[in-house]
Amino acid sequence: MSKAAELVKGAKQWASHYGQYANGTEGAVLTVPLRFRGAWESNDADAVADVFTENGSMLAGDNQLKGREEIRAYLREAFAGPYQGARLVDEPLEIKMLTDDVALAVTQGGIVRDGAGELAPEDEVRTTWVVARRNGDWHLMSHQSSPLKG
Repeated sequence: MSKAAELVKGAKQWASHYGQYANGTEGAVLTVPLRFRGAWESNDADAVADVFTENGSMLAGDNQLKGREEIRAYLREAFAGPYQGARLVDEPLEIKMLTDDVALAVTQGGIVRDGAGELAPEDEVRTTWVVARRNGDWHLMSHQSSPLKG
């Protein structure tokens, strides 16, 4: 397969993740979870942290991480340990514009552990993403996921 064909195939695959939100402001909002996902799949703690606003927050298990640096440090350890080689899967369920520059996105998916072919039912989560536009770009203010099965 040529390099151009590979790029087209990859673009089509990622475009399918937009679901019904392929265009407009909602599609722009959805670039945040997609950038998060792409950085996670590279196990790149710096790139994940950079998706957040400077004062963004992330609930990771029982840890409420505040600010890019806490998120970055937590993920460096996680990507060297339990999340090494893990990838994310998620599909958009809903996007609500709260203001012209703030949106709430809801996705469903989870973490596929290294070596697993698909998402284990016990790892399925629903995630809320509070996304804000700053200087024309969308960034993540808050990320929280909750298990679907207790």
